[in-house]
Amino acid sequence: MKLEISLFRFDYKSDYLPYYTKNFIKVKNEKNLLDLLNNINNEHPFGYKNCDGFCVAVNGVYTKVTISIEELVEEFGKDLTIEPMSIRRSHTDLLINDADFRERLAILSEFIDDEDIKKYETYKIYFYASNTINFEYDYIGDSLLLLASDLIEKDSSNEKDILLALSEYDCGAQFHTSLEKRVYNFDPTVEEKIALLKTKLKLSKNIKEQEFNIEKKKTLNFGIFDEIKEIKHDFNDFNIAYYKGLNENSQTNELLSKLNAKIIDRQTMTSDLALDTFHINPDFTAKLASTVMLDAFDNDADLLVVDDENLFNIFDTNRKVLEIACGREIILPVIHKNELAKLALGLHDEVKQTLEKHSIDPELI
Repeated sequence: MKLEISLFRFDYKSDYLPYYTKNFIKVKNEKNLLDLLNNINNEHPFGYKNCDGFCVAVNGVYTKVTISIEELVEEFGKDLTIEPMSIRRSHTDLLINDADFRERLAILSEFIDDEDIKKYETYKIYFYASNTINFEYDYIGDSLLLLASDLIEKDSSNEKDILLALSEYDCGAQFHTSLEKRVYNFDPTVEEKIALLKTKLKLSKNIKEQEFNIEKKKTLNFGIFDEIKEIKHDFNDFNIAYYKGLNENSQTNELLSKLNAKIIDRQTMTSDLALDTFHINPDFTAKLASTVMLDAFDNDADLLVVDDENLFNIFDTNRKVLEIACGREIILPVIHKNELAKLALGLHDEVKQTLEKHSIDPELI
């Protein structure tokens, strides 16, 4: 088996910008990613740690270097891009300055001992895997939220004081975004612990109770999803991006598979928009959503498909808010899956009524 590995390189002493080196490796006796890195290092030395606890990003997903070759290929294929946990904080190739991670411990300093510090070290991958840290450099960090959860479990008498310490930090748990799609072999109890903390801090609000229509425009009725029996109009000349979020929709996937369109599949299409804290942080959700839109547009998408009315409001109804958040005009049309189904079935009269009311008319009829 032959692997093509693009390895991130950067030396803060000599390089102005990072670059990537191509490495073609024929797998022989290597068992895991660390073996591959050792192999490359023998030929072309670079900065990394030769230890099982070292973590990197592979094709944008965070993992320990102990991941097996079989898992690597099954999950990511044979064309791999290996980067440090934080490109922004890289100083020598895959090695980073983790001072920001360590500094967060001061928030809970009065509650921790040496064993807690060791436990915190094991959570480092969650600190840097968080998409939030790409937008809010001062974010409290999911690693500290997990440690707080552990401390409360260890001694519940400290719960009130620990929650107070968390709440007094400006860029706190209200900026959390899900790690589910960002860490390989993710442990779902991580999100459960953070969700419980957010509930105790009174930060979360049910999505059904949120008002995502900031512009207060008239709500559109997208009707029902029509069963796809016969496609009358395919989209073979279109590039379509589908924002799946954390839960992709089987109806949408089935519909897209029948349209002969090119699907623009980017990592941002599964990013979390922090919708449960939208009532507190609408501007943060706008930053996240604008990144999704621009990534789709910059990769030649003609349409962005969404599954429900809430997402349509986020991406289309609130378009002006998103443009302010990113400082760019966003001219990518957004379309609800029900509208796309009607177009494919040739039900143009039905769908025309809603298409004309979009912030940007897709002009598909």
